[in-house]
Amino acid sequence: RSKMETHISCLFPEILAMIFSYLDVRDKGRVAQVCTAWRDASYHKSVWRGVEAKLHLRRANPSLFPSLQARGIRRVQILSLRRSLSYVIQGMPNIESLNLSGCYNLTDNGLGHAFVQEIPSLRVLNLSLCKQITDSSLGRIAQYLKNLEVLELGGCSNITNTGLLLIAWGLHRLKSLNLRSCRHVSDVGIGHLAGMTRSAAEGCLSLEYLTLQDCQKLTDLSLKHISKGLAKLKVLNLSFCGGISDAGMIHLSHMTSLWSLNLRSCDNISDTGIMHLAMGTLRLSGLDVSFCDKIGDQSLAYIAQGLYQLKSLSLCSCHISDDGINRMVRQMHELRTLNIGQCVRITDKGLELIADHLTQLTGIDLYGCTKITKRGLERITQLPCLKVLNLGLWQMTESEKVR
Repeated sequence: RSKMETHISCLFPEILAMIFSYLDVRDKGRVAQVCTAWRDASYHKSVWRGVEAKLHLRRANPSLFPSLQARGIRRVQILSLRRSLSYVIQGMPNIESLNLSGCYNLTDNGLGHAFVQEIPSLRVLNLSLCKQITDSSLGRIAQYLKNLEVLELGGCSNITNTGLLLIAWGLHRLKSLNLRSCRHVSDVGIGHLAGMTRSAAEGCLSLEYLTLQDCQKLTDLSLKHISKGLAKLKVLNLSFCGGISDAGMIHLSHMTSLWSLNLRSCDNISDTGIMHLAMGTLRLSGLDVSFCDKIGDQSLAYIAQGLYQLKSLSLCSCHISDDGINRMVRQMHELRTLNIGQCVRITDKGLELIADHLTQLTGIDLYGCTKITKRGLERITQLPCLKVLNLGLWQMTESEKVR
C-alpha cells in the first residue's frame, strides 16, 4: 500500500464534523455508531446546531440529557409525557426551546413542579393544545421565564384575561404570542397586553406576531388597544373573529410596522373596511380576506389605490368578478401570490387580464373557479415566473405547463 493513500478516517475531526452537519438528524445519529473517530467528530456542537430533539419521556434514562448536552442540543420537543416535566428542566439547565404541543396530560401541577426557579436561557415555549393549563401556569411562566420571546397557547381554552395580565406583567421580551381559540379572552385581556393597565402591568410592547384566530369575544375595542399599544406589530391574525367590524379597520390603518393582516372568515368585514385600510398609512405586504362574503369588486379598486404594494392577496370565495380584476391589475406591480379560488364569477377574461398585467406572479390559486376554460389557463401558464398553479386536487407543475 503506498504511503500516499488516504482514507476518510484520516480527515481532521473538524472536517468530518463539517460533513456531518449536512446530514439529517437520523443519519447524524447513525454516523456516531461507525467508529470512535466518527463518534467524537459527530459530538461536535457544530453538527447539531439548531437541531430539535424529539423525545418520548417514558422511563428514566440517565444518559439522555448528558448526551444531549454534550452535543450542544438546546431545543426539545416532548412527544409524550409519562414522566414529570421537572426531569427535563433539571436535565437541561441551558434549554432554549421547549415544545409540549399536544401533551394533553400536562397539568398546572406538573408545570409548577418544573418551573421553580428562573430559567434565563428559555426563549421559546409551546403549550398549544395543553388543554389543562390555566392562568396559574401563566403566573409561573411570567415569574420564572422572563426572557421568553415566543409563547404558543393555541387551544388552551381555560386561559382568561387574568392570565394575559400576568403575561403583560412579566414577559416584556415577548415577540410572538399565539392565542388561537382561547375563547375566554376578551378586549380587557388584549388591553393588558397592549399596556392599557399600566398600574398593574407594563404590557408586551415588543410584540411583533400576534395570533387571535377564533377569539370570539373580541370587538373593535381590541383593535383600538392594539393600534395604540403594540406599535412594533408586524403580523396580526384575526381570522374567524366574528366580533370585529369595518370600524375596527380604522384603528389598524395607521399601524406602520404591520406587514401581514389575516381577516379570513371575518363575516362583518365589507368593502367599507377595506376602504379604511387603503386610506391609512399601511405598507401591507400580505392581506387575506378569503370567505368574507361582503367583499366584492369595490374592494379591489380600493386595494389598487392604497394597498398596491401587496405581494400576497387572498380573496377565496369573495364576490369578485372580471370587472374587479380589471380595476386592480394595472397597479399591483409587486404581487407574487394571488388566491382567487372559489370565485365563481371569474372567467377567462379575468385570467387574460391577470396574465397581461401581473407578470411577476409566482403562484395562483384557481381551485373551484368553475367558469374558466383551457383557453384562460393557457394564458396563465405562460406567466414567466409561475411556479404554483392550484386547480384543485391536482397541481400543474413546471413540466406540464403549456408552452
